[in-house]
Amino acid sequence: MRETQREIVSALKKEEDSEEDSEEESQAQLDIWKYIFGFVEQAVVKCAIELGIAEAIESNGGPMTLSEISSTLGCDPSLLYRIMRFLTHRNIFKAIPTNTGTNNHGYSYAQTPLSRFLMRNDKHSMASFILLESSPVMLAPWHSLSACVLANGNTSFEKAHGQDVWKYAAANLDHSNLINDAMACHANLTVPAIIEGYSEAFDGINNLVDVGGGNGTAMSIVVKACSWIRAINFDLQHVIAEAPEIEGVEHVAGDMFVQVPKADAAFIMAVLHDWKDEECIQILKKCREAIPKENGRVIIVEVIIEEEGNHDKLKDTRLMLDMIMMAHTNFGKERTLKEWDHVIKMAGFSTYTVKSIKNTVNFVIMAFP
Repeated sequence: MRETQREIVSALKKEEDSEEDSEEESQAQLDIWKYIFGFVEQAVVKCAIELGIAEAIESNGGPMTLSEISSTLGCDPSLLYRIMRFLTHRNIFKAIPTNTGTNNHGYSYAQTPLSRFLMRNDKHSMASFILLESSPVMLAPWHSLSACVLANGNTSFEKAHGQDVWKYAAANLDHSNLINDAMACHANLTVPAIIEGYSEAFDGINNLVDVGGGNGTAMSIVVKACSWIRAINFDLQHVIAEAPEIEGVEHVAGDMFVQVPKADAAFIMAVLHDWKDEECIQILKKCREAIPKENGRVIIVEVIIEEEGNHDKLKDTRLMLDMIMMAHTNFGKERTLKEWDHVIKMAGFSTYTVKSIKNTVNFVIMAFP
């Protein structure tokens, strides 16, 4: 009798395992297409930005029919319809049923919160970031990613372009400006969230230096929100030469590996992940030298990769950013908290705090001398 029960249990277990394997196989057959055609979403979104679809609908003040959009943009309506069908399926634009006839395919199209990120001149735009990552310069290194892994240090970007991303940007100002415009998008999204969710980070600061601040967007937001702060936007000469004048912000050219301008506090956002540990430590040491030993602080804004077992809605994005660091920098990476602890302490800081920032991939790490 016992033997029969064991046989029944074993048979049921095998049946369950078989059903589970079958479900996994079915799901795999669906999922594999995402990887075959993974590039398509980025390419179509880039197309929408270049056409100016979101701007056309926004300027109209409300939904537009296909013929109205195609007339405004001067493009083929039948091709535009296929683009809009793709984008509305992904909820980037909203399709509203109409009774305007077959030429409009029965729909008009409206903006969504997501489509507004595609407007180049909107303060929350991420268009320049998309245009950077989808540019031929930034796409080319992905074709050498496996060679980078196998070569143990022969970086993808250098293999594609013959020099690292920073030397390439210095020699190609159009690409440098594309990088700075993309980082301005990042600043426009992240810095207001820091000010709203962690305003105490700026308490007691009279002057602040942004290390690797690009065109000064981050500091322009800070000084507008915190009128008592005078800011220094610090970056390489070719970057500073292109930076616009900003009230309350002084642009200073230099090399963060040599010296950082003196200030009450240093702000460094999305810079340290571009470098290996030894270089991060060197940069942070220069930041520590630039601030007072009493009440000084370095405000580090970076990704923290969660440890295994911890999952949040942005973990996938953070892991993708780590792959971007592998493709686009020499030895850059996104770090776990344990890895951040190492570089911060090795740079000579006595203590630090960590705070997540709502609806962004970033954390604020406040390091104290």
